[in-house]
Amino acid sequence: MRIVLASLLPLLVLLPSGLAAEPAPGIRLAPHRAVYDLSLMRSGGARSVESARGRIVFDFSGDPCKGWALQYRQVTVLESSESGTRTSDLRNNTFESGDGRAFHFRTQSDLNGSQQPAIDGDAERDEKGLAVTIKQPQKTRVTVPGEVLFPAAHMRRLIEAAQAGERTVSVKVFDGSDDGRKVYDTLAVIGPRRTVPASAEAKDAAPRAEAPLQEGALAAMPRWPVTLSYFSTGEGERTPIYVLSFDLYENGVSGALRLDYGDFTLKGDLSRIDLGPESKDCRL
Repeated sequence: MRIVLASLLPLLVLLPSGLAAEPAPGIRLAPHRAVYDLSLMRSGGARSVESARGRIVFDFSGDPCKGWALQYRQVTVLESSESGTRTSDLRNNTFESGDGRAFHFRTQSDLNGSQQPAIDGDAERDEKGLAVTIKQPQKTRVTVPGEVLFPAAHMRRLIEAAQAGERTVSVKVFDGSDDGRKVYDTLAVIGPRRTVPASAEAKDAAPRAEAPLQEGALAAMPRWPVTLSYFSTGEGERTPIYVLSFDLYENGVSGALRLDYGDFTLKGDLSRIDLGPESKDCRL
């Protein structure tokens, strides 16, 4: 089960040189800590799951000047009559530079109480493409030509596209998940803007948001339904290996989370959101 980083997680307009331009000045990702309670929404197929529970804690901080730090943890307990109980505990810490060129990642995971080897590495982008250096568990270097974006840059590009009325965004993304080597082809499908306050009761109002999103500035903030599919890199028609659906707020907060793993889908109900203070020193 891969870590969900890219959209809760967090593309820029591409320059001819191969590097990305800064997003529109109005796009500001909000530092925040979000807690999502996981439950089983759908199950079927070869890996049928009868029940599921868990939690995601997403702690995002920083600004475009200092860079973006993310502390992410996902604990999931799956119950199946065929395979028994499977408990996974995924922890990921990342740092992305404000210019979107450098990225550090460290991933640790436990499966049924057995600790897996930690993955620690760095990635850099330049005119030629992406270079990933893995320090643990085994020293490895991977290069990928062309445009590959990191999570915060990806999130800002999605917001920029949504604000411009674009309906799709297709880019390659690297977030350090899995074995730390994989680059994903992604396709985001963006729905119509929802401007009605999240708590409105009108017949034509947007679906109600989770309770923590019905208060303060988030209650009336524009949001867009997004379906984000991840594919293994390649050509031709492919089946997504993972699909993430969520409501994207224009400050980067995500609600109405759905994690589709193919044979089963988890629902993530936002139980708490704490917005952090925005930097007063960064004026980009």
